[in-house]
Amino acid sequence: MPISFSDGSVCKNGGASTESRSLIDNYNRKITYLRLSVTDRCNLRCRYCCPEEGVVLVPHEEILSFEELHRLVRIFASLGVSKVRITGGEPFARRDLVNFLLKLKSSVEGLRTLSITTNGVQTFHHLEALKAAGVDGINLSLDTLDKQRFLNITRRDRLDDVLRTFHAALALAIPLKVNSVVLEDTEDSDLINLASLGKDNPVTVRFIERMPFSGSGTVAHHERDRLVARLRRIFPAMKEVEQSLPTTARIFSLPGYQGKIGVIEGNSRHFCSSCNKVRITATGMLKTCLYDNGVLDLRALLRSDCDDEGIADAIIRSVQKSFVDGHAAEAVSLRKSEPSMAVIGG
Repeated sequence: MPISFSDGSVCKNGGASTESRSLIDNYNRKITYLRLSVTDRCNLRCRYCCPEEGVVLVPHEEILSFEELHRLVRIFASLGVSKVRITGGEPFARRDLVNFLLKLKSSVEGLRTLSITTNGVQTFHHLEALKAAGVDGINLSLDTLDKQRFLNITRRDRLDDVLRTFHAALALAIPLKVNSVVLEDTEDSDLINLASLGKDNPVTVRFIERMPFSGSGTVAHHERDRLVARLRRIFPAMKEVEQSLPTTARIFSLPGYQGKIGVIEGNSRHFCSSCNKVRITATGMLKTCLYDNGVLDLRALLRSDCDDEGIADAIIRSVQKSFVDGHAAEAVSLRKSEPSMAVIGG
């Protein structure tokens, strides 16, 4: 007897074996990448993500347990997902995270790449453990190198801690990328200073288009597609690097730079045709697109009598109903207000 839930999801126990099955959506895009949020908590209060005070946090019992998260990673890996990125909120706001990462790396068959996105405030305390656990890379969120501007953006005076994480990760040879949101008041000098991190270091500094989830509502159409043109004006010698694998970032080389710079066109959404990722929020909502409202309540399935094959079947059915692109997903969502990235999971 199928198990039905209030959101319309259905679990049919005893479904087809997950062995040799792949996640391919209705536009023939193969899903191999999972972004997994482990918490909605954060130790910063970035003005493009959440208010300074009055943040409504999800009750702990509504957050997926590490056991539930591990089970989901195993199921997704059985369906061909080979890359998992841990996100938040701020992942290190959750206790015992490193042990969870170690368990994923040591026990999930088919998981080839495990990485983490962090704001770096507390991360330097855990870098040696991350290295020992075999974490494959860190994406460090950093929007400015100016101390006062950092305080203005994040409402916390923690730039020194973030830079400590940056330099310590490099010293340990942990692959590192820097993610920087370009805001309405980001100056050319901010972009130049951030790009300089890649001049003497083997890192890619990726500038991210401001999106509706930045806390400022819908981004005007005239702001779209301008970031690459702006970078070309600032760095006229930059040349685009051809990439063989699906990616959300356009990458550019600069003469004399060890590293590179990149652009993530999350608002322009030029990369949708090759998108290979899905997201799971900290409360267990599956999102096949950053802009959808969530398509499957995995928490309800996990906390029912649904077996792994039944959950896998429900995931496959949801992925096979994906939107053609983020614009289509946004049009259907019809939200009165946009959730923050802390809720979505990055």
